[in-house]
Amino acid sequence: MSEDMVLHVKGRILVGPEEARDELWVVGGRITFTRPPGAREVRTVEGWALPGLVDAHCHVGLDRHGPVAADVAEKQALTDRDAGALLLRDAGSPSDTRWMDDRDDLPRVIRAGRHIARTRRYIRNYAHEIEPDQLVAYVGQEARRGDGWVKLVGDWIDRGAGDLTPCWPREAVEAAIAEAHRLGARVTAHCFAEDSLRDLVEAGIDCIEHATGLTEDTIPLFAERGVAIVPTLVNIATFPDLAAGGEAKFPDWSAHMRRLYERRYDTVRAAWDAGIPVFVGTDAGGSLPHGLVAAEVAELVTAGIPPLDALSATAWGARDWLGRPGLTEGAPGDLVVYASDPRADVRVLAAPRRVVIGGKVVA
Repeated sequence: MSEDMVLHVKGRILVGPEEARDELWVVGGRITFTRPPGAREVRTVEGWALPGLVDAHCHVGLDRHGPVAADVAEKQALTDRDAGALLLRDAGSPSDTRWMDDRDDLPRVIRAGRHIARTRRYIRNYAHEIEPDQLVAYVGQEARRGDGWVKLVGDWIDRGAGDLTPCWPREAVEAAIAEAHRLGARVTAHCFAEDSLRDLVEAGIDCIEHATGLTEDTIPLFAERGVAIVPTLVNIATFPDLAAGGEAKFPDWSAHMRRLYERRYDTVRAAWDAGIPVFVGTDAGGSLPHGLVAAEVAELVTAGIPPLDALSATAWGARDWLGRPGLTEGAPGDLVVYASDPRADVRVLAAPRRVVIGGKVVA
């Protein structure tokens, strides 16, 4: 596709959950709804178009052992791209992936810097492992390195207790979150269990990843404060295997993980019913492969979230939450085209007909 080619997308352009238009053009990489005069070359794509999907929790440049080489990170990003995920919130990575910003064929990445964890309380080679008196300084460092987000590890297995426990005292997270907000960054935290949630939310956190520990006591607090969750249900599906692997050494932890797994759908549905914002994230890049965005949307529907709302959690609503445009006049021409209406059946997301970045068909 030459630089001066115009892309014409026609069919149904889903500019919002209830709003569709008949066609759009991408000229110079930007969307317009006005037919461009005198275009020398026009490529036409037909179907149902959505803004590029959002995976709001993935890890580009990371695998189960730690940072990966650039060629592996590239393959991860390409896999997400070909699945239609064109906006990735990288929720913690030790790799420097800034070079991706210069590639016009890869998804856009919103980085949260490197995970910040308590000493010996997270996966080896992933995080800055520090003590509470260092938390403010490290949050400030990662706020400056990231793209408006910082990622904490809120709870993890405590080998002395034999179960999940909070990683940080209340006063430490209050000071750290205040510092992030002072620097213009939002804060999110990995949390599986129940006990870390109230302190983090009352300290002003913006989002919780996984959130399997939500209960009838904390759900109203999340709703009142407007704290979002990214449930990563395709990752929570691995809890039974994790529990089995740790049962001999940590039986209490294993039983806890099974309970969290068994109530996962009820937890997500209760959060949604209470008005807590829910967004799509896969947790790809650790133990999970990339390219699972469609599977996660389907999991939200299985949990009881209405299909249109589950779709918004990876499309219009997710982009608005992350401060990135959708299919609007002048926005980057990043979109995915499907053979049929994904609002009618979210399983359509698993089979993109065309993937477009900056007006160029890349898959």
